[in-house]
Amino acid sequence: MSAMLEVRGVARAFGGVKALNGVNLTVERGSITGLIGPNGSGKTTLFNVITGYVTPDAGTVSFEGTDITRAKPNQVFALGIGRTFQLTRIFSRLSVLENMLVATQRKESWLRGLTRGMSSSAELESAMEWLKFVGLDGKSHLEAGALSYGQRKLLELAYVLVANPDVIMLDNFPLPDMAEAVRRCHGRVRLEASGGVSLETVAAIAATGVDAISVGALTHSAPVLDIGLDAV
Repeated sequence: MSAMLEVRGVARAFGGVKALNGVNLTVERGSITGLIGPNGSGKTTLFNVITGYVTPDAGTVSFEGTDITRAKPNQVFALGIGRTFQLTRIFSRLSVLENMLVATQRKESWLRGLTRGMSSSAELESAMEWLKFVGLDGKSHLEAGALSYGQRKLLELAYVLVANPDVIMLDNFPLPDMAEAVRRCHGRVRLEASGGVSLETVAAIAATGVDAISVGALTHSAPVLDIGLDAV
């Protein structure tokens, strides 16, 4: 396997408090990485740095050999890095299906995706298949804000997957849901959903506070963040 995503010497402080202090991380193509650490260890901050929501004070982030350290979130998403959030970020006043159709426009700005007129039949089919994949196809007509917290997390996962990403990042997913997501996204056979992704091309990173033994059973590697410092 070859390196798809590389983090080198990343540091970030907030008001004098070091959230990240020289973090290094390599994510191989086709791998599953479980990023472990207690609350406050910097897992979400590292995710924010990788995906362009926070600019590091030092260090670099590269994707497929290209420096993306200061890329904006929409640029990172367009390149093929999709993520969920610790607190879900969905369009609560749009329907479940409309949320999915926005995500199909990965290479456009989210605003353009939001204001597009008609979606193609292929986009509609893909959106519905991924909703079925996470068990929300029966709720496609509902306003997304009416979903339960768990359902919103699943919608956010489907939102990421319908964009056909190269790297899937799951921030603080509950362990059972994370296990199921990892199992489905990295099964031995190619996913049947439209534009399906395969084990050979997709990498997954899951940030969680649970113990290394539990996560290790699901992943190829499980680096630990200990108050902003990386360890193996």
